[in-house]
Amino acid sequence: MSYPIVRHRRLRRTAALRGLVRETVLTANDFIYPVFVTYGTNVKEEIPSMPGVYHFSLDRLEEEIRRAQDAGIQAVLLFGIPETKDAVGTSAYDPNGIVQEATRAVKRWAPDMLVIADTCLCQFTDHGHCGVIHQHPSGAAAVDNDESLELLVRAAVSQAEAGADMIAPSNMMDGFVQAIRAGLDDAGYADIPILSYSVKYASAFYGPFRDAAHSAPQFGDRKTYQMDPANIREALREAETDVAEGADMLMVKPALAYLDVIRALKENFDLPVVAYNVSAEYAMVKAAAANGWLDERAIVLELLTGMKRAGADLIITYDAINAAKWLAERS
Repeated sequence: MSYPIVRHRRLRRTAALRGLVRETVLTANDFIYPVFVTYGTNVKEEIPSMPGVYHFSLDRLEEEIRRAQDAGIQAVLLFGIPETKDAVGTSAYDPNGIVQEATRAVKRWAPDMLVIADTCLCQFTDHGHCGVIHQHPSGAAAVDNDESLELLVRAAVSQAEAGADMIAPSNMMDGFVQAIRAGLDDAGYADIPILSYSVKYASAFYGPFRDAAHSAPQFGDRKTYQMDPANIREALREAETDVAEGADMLMVKPALAYLDVIRALKENFDLPVVAYNVSAEYAMVKAAAANGWLDERAIVLELLTGMKRAGADLIITYDAINAAKWLAERS
């Protein structure tokens, strides 16, 4: 049958009708809020390329955790900015490192808040790469995959010991999920899940984050371990490997230019899929809104809904608190 018997607009006539037939529902429970933690006292320093996002010292972190709680956010993803860096990222696996200290603090203030620890070395190494660097006889420098795994396991275990509820390894080394799973299990943390950065592209969308985390590589790039943005079959291979190695959730990063990849993971695997709404995706909207070119609230909620519609079960987003408040106001 067709028009005039079929009239699709009938179900769009009122707000109540539109609400009844809405296929994709976005709630505060869908959001994970990334937070940057640093040393010092009384630090709440706005990141210039990410308006509204801050570095927090531990003595100012509680107010942000309370703000997230009040908005209905149930999970935070912690990134640490260390005092000192070295070639092997020692402070990443220091039991008293910044992520470990922040984790213990958050669990004291908000025991029910899910704390996810980002597990990587790039913020903690003086060269800004996600692993141990070795010089080849030719003079070229490269990340040593297997030696890096040992340090990543140490970081993950120290984060679990500090009270992290979930480990989120973002390094893209081969075998990282298997190594971390074995390390956690051997240390008595078999119940701690792994949110794997399974599909992490070598993207131009990370610029503001690298400013925030002080993690830009000091030479070269990360294209030998992060994925080519042109590839989707490779994404499925990466995800399949992580599933086999014991991942509990699969992430796609970035989100906006990779909605097809999110959909592909959703259709091919039965684990929860997480989309990372990354720093430049956030910053572009902020910049356009500041110029009066768009309605920030409407755009943010539409983008986040699109990510969920594509197949994301959860979304890591710097807009988590604002989005949760906007959804509450809309309801």
